[in-house]
Amino acid sequence: MTLIALLIGLIIERLATQIFHWRRMRWLDRIIDEGFALSTRLANWPAVIPIIILTVALVLPVAAVTIGLVDRLFGFPHLVLAVVVLFFSLGPNDIGEDVNEYCSALEEGDIEAIGQTAKALVEDAVPDDPLERFRCVEEAVCIQANNRLFAVIFWFVLLGPLGPLGAWAYRVTDLVRRRAVFQAGRDESNLETIGSLRDAAVAVHGWLAWIPARLTAVGYAVAGHFDDALAAWRGGDDQPAGTTSENSERLLARVGVAALALQAGEDEGLTARGVRGATAAKRLVFRLLLIWAVIISAMTLYGWTV
Repeated sequence: MTLIALLIGLIIERLATQIFHWRRMRWLDRIIDEGFALSTRLANWPAVIPIIILTVALVLPVAAVTIGLVDRLFGFPHLVLAVVVLFFSLGPNDIGEDVNEYCSALEEGDIEAIGQTAKALVEDAVPDDPLERFRCVEEAVCIQANNRLFAVIFWFVLLGPLGPLGAWAYRVTDLVRRRAVFQAGRDESNLETIGSLRDAAVAVHGWLAWIPARLTAVGYAVAGHFDDALAAWRGGDDQPAGTTSENSERLLARVGVAALALQAGEDEGLTARGVRGATAAKRLVFRLLLIWAVIISAMTLYGWTV
């Protein structure tokens, strides 16, 4: 059942590009903001507690429906629920579409569109230098693939019949994290309170992403240039130790880009280099997605998943 729901969900995720905007769930922003406002009443508590309470509150409705539909009508309602929840848990944007839009902007030479599409992938400020931007985008694709795809699939498969609950819980932590980061950047007058909530939201999301990030990094090594990826993993980086989330993202970026093993092409222009790098990163992600599908299918065949 898990494999069937996963395959259907991924097919819909690849084909239903016209309804991706539904997955942004802007209506939840108001609920999350109310949760942030109520958290001021718990000012003496560690910020992580109201974040966990808010996350649990958003997860409970899906948990109740998931548990209630288990073993009902031969599992068909549960299958439908799993597909719907998985679709809304993936993303919110399709990483392949984002890369395609970025490459189209590069080929058209539209500076404004290049900046916008690159920022959609990086989710932060983008370097002005083209070569730095290319690497930044390639790293972002490797990081976002875990956040948008692999971590959701991991929790969906790990919890078996409660897979929809796992996938949705992960997405909720991401929604809360994104909103907290946005509010912290906008509300400088209340930076102490919202800043602590932001850090707590990032931490909670980082905890759930820790194991999937390392499985994804291993997958990049298998799906790409293994020796370079392994050397990058072992070599570490020269940056100081950061939060759990930062360390996971650095690992994904370092191993993923190394697995691409991109070499400078002869007489290659900047546009061609940027398109080649982003496309190579996208292909690495989808090769790994295929590997995961094969592994999950084998696990299902041998009865290791439900």
